[in-house]
Amino acid sequence: MPEIHVSHMAKTFGDVKVLNDIDFDVQDGEFFTLLGPSGCGKSTTLNCIAGLEDPTEGVISIGERTLVDRAQRVYVPTEERNLGMVFQSYALWPHMTIRKNLAFPLNIRRTARADRDVRIREALEKVGLAHLQDRYPHQLSGGQQQRVALARALVYSPSVLLLDEPLSNLDAKLREQARAWLKRLQADLGITTLYVTHDQDEALTLSDRIAVMFDGVMTQVGTPHEIYEHPATAAVAAFVGSCNFLLGTVERSHGDQVEVRLQATGATVRVTSDEHWLPGAPVTVAVRPERLTIVADAPGSRDVNVLDTEVVTKAYVGSRYEYMLRLGDIAVQVVSPEGSLTGAVRLVFGPGDAHVFPGESGPSTEALDLMKVTV
Repeated sequence: MPEIHVSHMAKTFGDVKVLNDIDFDVQDGEFFTLLGPSGCGKSTTLNCIAGLEDPTEGVISIGERTLVDRAQRVYVPTEERNLGMVFQSYALWPHMTIRKNLAFPLNIRRTARADRDVRIREALEKVGLAHLQDRYPHQLSGGQQQRVALARALVYSPSVLLLDEPLSNLDAKLREQARAWLKRLQADLGITTLYVTHDQDEALTLSDRIAVMFDGVMTQVGTPHEIYEHPATAAVAAFVGSCNFLLGTVERSHGDQVEVRLQATGATVRVTSDEHWLPGAPVTVAVRPERLTIVADAPGSRDVNVLDTEVVTKAYVGSRYEYMLRLGDIAVQVVSPEGSLTGAVRLVFGPGDAHVFPGESGPSTEALDLMKVTV
């Protein structure tokens, strides 16, 4: 049985519907992430489960216990849901020591003193901060404060852990370390975790499964591999990782491939697809930068797509070079280990290296903003 079950949940603020028919399950012990741009509804979804927001429609249950059922007028107050939550700001009491911060939720629950002391010690040991229990929050680093907030959420043994962008206040290097630490801790504890982030790297690194959200709708739910390698829409492809989008028109569809004539150059490319496409249909060909190869001469194989391009810019980023190429009147991003390419070159990719989407389902406005380039 799923640990978290959300069915047909909707939320309206005034005349604005911010969540539309949200439906998903989180399995026992799973690390499940809500991923999307700001304003997509991911934090509102989390807050509805936590009891900080009241959904307009739908059902929310944890295990066999129903927390919300709007049709049956069931609503369990926040304090009775036994959920642990870590906020983006950590929300630590500045006038209390670390020990007293952890004691606070236990005091509210009238936990016996002996049991309370054991729980506090164990929670701080889990996050490696037992030796700092008498310090105040301002005496800790950002990473340590984040771990205290997590320990406080775990100290009363919640059934589910809810995390709302808890790493966003950390610098890049510390954030990377915190991701690895958090993943190990969640796996060791085996606690069902619902995580909210707009950071695709966090989602791909931490999650067992990801739900990608746009405009209050869950666009795709799948494993990190499924989301990245088989995006359901162009918007998902644009938001999760870098992606190039080439507009075109279907020439013909045969077998498991479709031929597309590109608007940018008039060249024809072949893309593997399970769909049958009608000639003349507008489509978008999506291909990730790492799936493209830059060559100086024409490749020997006829089984690949070859496009004439020109190098515009090159940047060395340590483990690779990032190129910007001119393809007709658009820009294309490519990554390569080779750093000596200049001038007129050819761009090569196989039919299975790209995806094709209906033309009207191009990248969302948010996704386009992330990959706009002026050439």
